[in-house]
Amino acid sequence: MSPWVVVAVALIAFVTALLTTPYVRRLALRVGMLDETGERRMHDQPKPRIGGIAVYLGFAFALFSALGYLIRTQQFGQVGRIGALDSVHDVIGLIFGGTLILMVGIWDDVMSMSPRTKLFAQALVAAISMLYGFVIPGYISNPLHPLGAPIYLPVWLPIPLTLLWYLGMMNAINFIDGLDGLLSGLTVISAASLIVIDLHRGHPEVALILAALAGGALGFLRYNWNPAKIILGDSGALFIGYVFATVSIIGASKTAFAVSLLVPLVVLALPVLDTAAAIVRRTRAGKKIYEADRGHFHHQLIFRFGLNVRQAVLLIYAVCILLGGVALWLTSGYAPLRGS
Repeated sequence: MSPWVVVAVALIAFVTALLTTPYVRRLALRVGMLDETGERRMHDQPKPRIGGIAVYLGFAFALFSALGYLIRTQQFGQVGRIGALDSVHDVIGLIFGGTLILMVGIWDDVMSMSPRTKLFAQALVAAISMLYGFVIPGYISNPLHPLGAPIYLPVWLPIPLTLLWYLGMMNAINFIDGLDGLLSGLTVISAASLIVIDLHRGHPEVALILAALAGGALGFLRYNWNPAKIILGDSGALFIGYVFATVSIIGASKTAFAVSLLVPLVVLALPVLDTAAAIVRRTRAGKKIYEADRGHFHHQLIFRFGLNVRQAVLLIYAVCILLGGVALWLTSGYAPLRGS
């Protein structure tokens, strides 16, 4: 597959999200889907909160367009018929799962689901995805073996590990969505880093998915930059987290398990570590782990170090770019697998 196809997918997603975001905002204002102000909010006036719909529309439209073109020109067939069918299977399954989690997020944005209900809904989508075939492999490569011979995990472990991966990634991404432009920009930077890595490792279908996500997030960022006219809401945060979790699993099924899951953890280290710190902080304070507060990293940059919203977001962007560079360095010694 030509890298220009990846660029074209990103461009289609960008234009689609850019054009549809104003209509999504208008819909939210008309039906009253607004994120109200409050002690834990960083905005001083209500804002439309279903922006994830625009990112999803850009993502899905770009991928369906690419699928039609690639199947018609038989570019997926470059890795053989079985590989081609697997690639189409992965893309369609991810769009389906992404649609389900988007609906969960919209439900929460509109109806304000309880934390337990939302967690159950996330687990249900993860279970459906696992039934479809998105499961972390039951082996890891042995770093001490010269040929990387696999170490097999207990047969019962991949299912709970995959469930934990999905829930952890979706909620980590959701937790960091606290400032205008933060998550949408972080998504663009993280996805761009992973695109380069996946193209190097010979996983063009994964790069294609990430290009659609990056393009959709970049188109939305035009309206999400501070002062934001619309925010992602749970619909956007859960969808983005789901996509990142799933592409990691797809990559893990094609190459060394340890490397494939380590890379997104490095690229997305900031939201992952911030979530872990939030759990520890709230547990020590005797609070429920899903009880919102202003102790997140991005909040500390503003309230403790005196940065404004734009300065805090740009600093976090710089950290994410650095982490992307570290991930590229970590994977530079891994050649693409034959037949992947």
